[in-house]
Amino acid sequence: MPSRRVFLLSATASAAAVAAGLVPRLVRPALADDARPERFEVAYSDAEWRKRLTPAQYEILRKAGTERPYSSPLNDEHRAGTFACAGCALPLFSSRTKFDSHTGWPSFWTPLEHAVGTHTDTTFGMVRTEVHCRRCGGHLGHVFDDGPKPTGLRYCMNGLAMTFSPQAA
Repeated sequence: MPSRRVFLLSATASAAAVAAGLVPRLVRPALADDARPERFEVAYSDAEWRKRLTPAQYEILRKAGTERPYSSPLNDEHRAGTFACAGCALPLFSSRTKFDSHTGWPSFWTPLEHAVGTHTDTTFGMVRTEVHCRRCGGHLGHVFDDGPKPTGLRYCMNGLAMTFSPQAA
């Protein structure tokens, strides 16, 4: 078992390598090697996105940020309805597929058909699958393979990346 000293030396060396630029900084999710930048139906300049979104929505949708767990009212939304992209209003998820994952973010076991796209995300030294809006490319969250049946998937979404429209009674 490595000693505390070995751990601290390794951590210091790693931090120095990042600071020296020897290791690329992980700011945005990296695309898979075979992925090419996508063109989206809804595309605005950075300045226009900043006007259309709140600062927190901009950070999540356009900069792949993450909101604090349990901070979104959509996590506790249990009415029948549709969750849509906060950037372009594309319907993304039905409330029928929402479940409580106990993670602090709204979670779904499947998106609506043709609603989302994915990329490989290698930030923070992990390999995950980023989920984005198919129409505007806005970052929504990530999908994991620890969800409930029937898909076994957990689409873990940022609440600020979505809006909710209740189903008419």
